[in-house]
Amino acid sequence: MPEVIIHDDESFERALKRFKKKCEKAGILSDLRKHRHYEKPSERKKRKMNAARRKTRRTRPV
Repeated sequence: MPEVIIHDDESFERALKRFKKKCEKAGILSDLRKHRHYEKPSERKKRKMNAARRKTRRTRPV
């Protein structure tokens, strides 16, 4: 779990921004979304194949 210590000269908004950045880097929100509903193995395989297809389409020079 990411932890942020608020310094004396730091505003709450700045500390909240650092906390959100740490959570994003740790992958907490994406993990939460991934476990929100059960995903069948065939659906997971299809989603990963589509993601790989998009990634190769994006990186491949035209």
